[in-house]
This record gives sequence, C-alpha cells and structure tokens, in this order.
Amino acid sequence: MRRIAAALALALLAALALGPPVQAAQPGFSTSYQRIQGAGGIQIGAVVLTPTGQGSGPFPLVVMPSSWGVPNLEYVGQGAKLAKEGFQVISYTSRGFWDSGGGIDIAGPPTVADVSKVIDWAALHTPADTSKVAAVGISYGAGTSLLASAEDPRIKVVGALSGWADLIKSINPNETVSLQAVAGLLAAGNVTGRPGPEMQSLQTKFVTGQWDAAIAEGKQLSPVRSAQTVVAKINRNRPAVFLANAFEDSIFPPTQYTDFFTALTGPKRLLFAHGDHAVPEVPGAIGLPNETWDELVSWMRHYLTGAANGADAEPAVQLKSQRNVWRGYPNWAAVGEPMTTYLTKPTGVIPTGGLQANRPETAWNRGIAAGVPTIADSGVALVSGVLQGLLSIPTGVATPLIDRSFAGVWSGRPAERTTIVNGSPELRFTATPSVKDTSLFAYLYDVNALGVGSLISHKPLTLRGATPGQAVSIDLRMEATSWEVPVGNRLVLVVDTVDPRYLGRSSVGSTVTFSSPAGDPSTLTVPVAA
Repeated sequence: MRRIAAALALALLAALALGPPVQAAQPGFSTSYQRIQGAGGIQIGAVVLTPTGQGSGPFPLVVMPSSWGVPNLEYVGQGAKLAKEGFQVISYTSRGFWDSGGGIDIAGPPTVADVSKVIDWAALHTPADTSKVAAVGISYGAGTSLLASAEDPRIKVVGALSGWADLIKSINPNETVSLQAVAGLLAAGNVTGRPGPEMQSLQTKFVTGQWDAAIAEGKQLSPVRSAQTVVAKINRNRPAVFLANAFEDSIFPPTQYTDFFTALTGPKRLLFAHGDHAVPEVPGAIGLPNETWDELVSWMRHYLTGAANGADAEPAVQLKSQRNVWRGYPNWAAVGEPMTTYLTKPTGVIPTGGLQANRPETAWNRGIAAGVPTIADSGVALVSGVLQGLLSIPTGVATPLIDRSFAGVWSGRPAERTTIVNGSPELRFTATPSVKDTSLFAYLYDVNALGVGSLISHKPLTLRGATPGQAVSIDLRMEATSWEVPVGNRLVLVVDTVDPRYLGRSSVGSTVTFSSPAGDPSTLTVPVAA
C-alpha cells in the first residue's frame, strides 16, 4: 500500500512538473515527494510544494494532514494554488494510512505530535517561516489540526473543515451510536490503513456486538482526542480559527462545532452550508473554484502575512440556506430569535397534534408502540446529505402516511411569510417508556400543502436505565440549520423510535407515552432569523 501511494504521488508530481515552460521570474512552484520522520520515528509520506520565482523566502507554511483513509494527494490541487501565491505547502498522509508508518490511533497524541514534527522538518529543509504556520485539513485532518494548535504555539491559523470538536458527541450523540458512520469509518480504515491498538480494540467490540463496552471505551478515548477538551489551551495560543461544516454532515454533525466556536476567544470564523460530510469543501481541495476555500485562503493571508484584505471584518458566522443565500451574523447567539410553540394532544382519524403559539395545552398524553420503524427517518449517511447539498434534493416524507401507531406527529400553522429557521431547534417534552432502554428520534420537516415534507433537522436520543413507567423530562437540541420555509408551508414535528442510521435501543413490544404535564408543558422552540 505504501508503494502504491508513493507511486501515485510521484506520478502526480511528474504531471505537475510537465507542461508549458515558464519564465524564471514568473511565480510558480516546485514539487517533491519526501519521507519525513514523525513522532516515535515513523516515516510520513508527504508532498512538498515550494514557491519559485517569488524570491528566496521565507514563506508562510501551510501544513495539511490528510483525511481518514485519504493519501497526501488530497490537497495537492489547492496546495499548488497556495504555492503559486507564496505559501510553502506540505500535504502529508496521516499516520497509519497509505504511505505513512505507524498505526491508526484515532487522532491520538502521536498523530497530533506529527504536525509539529512536520513543522520541524520544514524549518530545516524548506524556505518556510515556521513562526507563521497554518494547520489546515478536512475531516480527520481538521480534527488533527485543531488538536495540534493546542500543543504548538507556532500554529497561528487553523483551517478545520468538516471536522469535530467533540468526538463522542459526534459519533454517539445523546447515547445513540451513529451506526452507518462508524461502520463506514472502520471499513475505510481497514482498507486504506493499519489499525493501531485503540482502533483494533474498538472495532473488535463493535463487530462482536459488545455495544456498551465499545461505547465505554470510546468515552475513555474521546477527551484527549477532542478540541473541546483543550479549548483553554487553544485560547492561550490564540490561533485564528476558521471552522466550516455541512448542516447534514452524517459523521461530524454541526452543533458540536457551534459549542466549540462559542468557547473560542481568539479570532474565529464559522461557515455552514448544506451537504454531507466534506461536500462543501472537497472540490476546493482538488483545486476547483470553491467558496469555503476562497474564504479560508483570505483568512490565512490576513493572519499569516498581515494582508489588509478585510478578512477580519467579515461576519464571524456565515450560514448558507438551502436556497443558496448566505447570511452573516456577529456571533452564534445572533443567528435567530427563539420562537416557542406548545405541543397539543394528537387527535383525529390520523392523530396529529398542533404546534400552538399562544398558550400551553397540558394534562394530555399520547402513547405509541416502540421498536417499529416509520417512513420518517434521517436518510442514508453520505448519500442523503450529498443529494441535498449538490442537487437540492432533500430527505423527504409524506406526512399523512406516517403511521401514528408508532410515531407522535405535531403540525404548525401555515407560514404567512417566508420564515428562515436559523440555528438549532430545541424540543422539550415528557416521555414515559415501558422498558429501561428506549431510543427516540425527533425530525423537523418543512411541509407543503400536499403533506410532502423536507427534512430540516433531526436528532437522536437514547434513554438508558430508565425506570419503566416513570416519566422523564427531556431537553433535546436538534442539529443546526439555515432553512427557508416558504409562505403556505408549515413546520411538522415527528418523534418515533427507530432510525436505520443509528444503533437504536428500542424493542418491539415496548411502548412510549408522550405527555405535557401542567408544570412542565411540552414545547418546540425554533430559532427564526429576522
């Protein structure tokens, strides 16, 4: 595998080197494939792009760790652009994958230390200015870059695209394992790399059905692998942090990024657009025109070279709706004003409750059978979000066909004006399970006059160790979004107990009863932009 990756890298470098001759004074770059010693002495496969025809340097350094399962060729297209613009670039394969040595340690300390080792190497072997360093990556490379910025003060800029800040909240949200995402990551890791002891232990428990043991081990591994844990150290180093993600990201969902963004005290920027994991950024990585990378490069130029390009004057938060409209805000709290509605009792031939704005309705309950799927679900990981992001095809549902025996459904009034749902909807309700372990899945839809709904947001939650027959008050924050609900459409909330994307705990034959006690009415709070 290492020979294949090295051969691919050399072939690409040859292709980059060939082409029409350029005059010596014309800005360009040279390329080379290098083996760099990483933490613990392992060898890292790297593509090095050095500016030419732009003086002798030193040049600001951009270090780019690869994504999970992807070799160092990942960023060469964007790296070529950066090198032509006067940046020293090193795009390298993350430890344990392809042509890099060691084992996959799931962004453990050795993987993070490799970033500093690459910077050290650049100081000795390239015309890089290692007092002006950006660590930039997508997905696995994003998480690694954030963690490295807590350990290495030479890193002045971080570009973390489609990454994570809290690993366990990403892959085990509200005690509900993201089954399709975890299975895909494990498969890709085994095909493209060499699992280290941590990964081997986790996947053994996972494939043998030792779910609780796997979750417990994941919780032990997560803190040291989560930037949220070391945000105080990042704040002390004060890198300028640029975060970007997709609203429908099925591996690292966006809300865990908003918490981290809010906790940062240094220069920061947050961009969200529709799509699945890495969809908004991958075209830019290979060198195609891309909004996210354009913003990031401007950010790097300002904070590494002092360019007066206005990057620091842009709104700190920028959200792109499903209608492809960007809107900017000074901080996350400003993206939407909370609009609270009260859940009323589902009634009628097709039992449906209301989302009532003026006053709470309490002292009602509605029971459903658990463990049976409905047609309401969050779609397929790495497929549904791609359709939304690239083709504007949402995850849909015909709300009249949702079986009310297995789901609670509540419908709002038709919108009298275009309503922009901006931020994270929050659901507060009371549930009484008949067994100890039950999973609940909440979906918020934009529904037209025909009852056809487009999924705006969703979130899982698993009740573990509950007392059967005892009511539980639940606060559920759904995933962030920016969604324009047109005039005449309405918001519809659905809560059921099975979703194929997740490892749920609901059992056939059990029940869940929803209620709205007098002292604790059930509510849906939706953030709405002005």
